[in-house]
Amino acid sequence: MMELKKVDRGNLEAMLSLEVDKGQESFVAPNVVSLAEAYVAVTSGFAALPFGIYEDGVPVGFVMFGYGQDPESPPVAKNNYCIWRFMIDKAYQHRGLGRKALDIFLEYLRTYPCGRAEYCWLSYEPENEKARSLYRSAGFRENGEVCGGEFVSVRKL
Repeated sequence: MMELKKVDRGNLEAMLSLEVDKGQESFVAPNVVSLAEAYVAVTSGFAALPFGIYEDGVPVGFVMFGYGQDPESPPVAKNNYCIWRFMIDKAYQHRGLGRKALDIFLEYLRTYPCGRAEYCWLSYEPENEKARSLYRSAGFRENGEVCGGEFVSVRKL
């Protein structure tokens, strides 16, 4: 069974130890960077919700959600959720966990933990075909916006 657990003192080390394959390192920041960015976002008045992804009690990945618009966000971010970071550890890839996780994320975001929203958005590097395919399989579609050189893809909640 897959579940999300908030990152806290009890699972921080496990989250910091998760890594992607070498060929994916240019596509996603290390979790330590994501957690530092979460701290800065929260202390600056923005939302950042970091979680561990667990499969049958084992930490297999990391996700961080955001809500609303900050100065670097695309227009779709206003009053909507984003999947800011998402990774599955290299030891657990190619098992369908990424696709399964996306369903869990959307289910969680439909509880509106930071407020009502119509959409969930995310972004990915143009050359990251695996990410594009994964997100399309979950119903995300590019909307023509670009954020930090990455394609923005959106899905109705």
